[in-house]
Amino acid sequence: MPLPLNHKPLFGLLTRTQLGQAGAVARSMTQPRRSAAALLLLGATLLSGCAPMLIGAAAVGTAATVHDRRPASVIFDDQQIELEAMTALLRNSGVRDRSQISATSYNRTLLLTGNADTTEVGQEAAALVSRIGKVQRVVDEVRVGPRLDMRRQAEDTFITGRVNTDLIGVRLPGFDPTRVKVVTNDGEVFLMGLVSPAEAEAAAEKASYVPGVKRVVKLFEYVDDTNT
Repeated sequence: MPLPLNHKPLFGLLTRTQLGQAGAVARSMTQPRRSAAALLLLGATLLSGCAPMLIGAAAVGTAATVHDRRPASVIFDDQQIELEAMTALLRNSGVRDRSQISATSYNRTLLLTGNADTTEVGQEAAALVSRIGKVQRVVDEVRVGPRLDMRRQAEDTFITGRVNTDLIGVRLPGFDPTRVKVVTNDGEVFLMGLVSPAEAEAAAEKASYVPGVKRVVKLFEYVDDTNT
């Protein structure tokens, strides 16, 4: 199924009028205040156009722990695993200085995403985090390539929020969007969670239609359809 690639850059949403207003305000301020005002105006403008997405994402986040199929102890383990993984990656200069890697743990499966200068750097990162206690599996999805700039990272954040919001609209009996973990890197969307095969297909299909998504990767663990 071809994926739509017509997503407009997030920072291309400001109109000429809004840019003119920002310039007028900036010219009347000292330099320190200009930077703060510009950030506030940009944030307010972007948020005004993303309100439905943010509301949906907030609803997902609030209900997540209530409907999670993971035991509370495993949720806690995942949080600790992520913290230890990022600490290990940042402390290793050979990895830190030659990559841009994020770690996401779900049900003790640790996903590495991001970019590295070479394949060997990504492999070294995977070896480092595999030594963390309670990690049952490491999924290395680190790509060889340049680090992502802030604009690309912002677009990835937007895609993640949009996928989370759109998952609320999945029409499948018993489907719960809070059971799907969404991670985006350079337009690639990775889906994790404890779901049934039918839920996995529905979630992946919904994510594939989000503008800007280049590829959807399913990293689910499967449960019976009757499992609550």
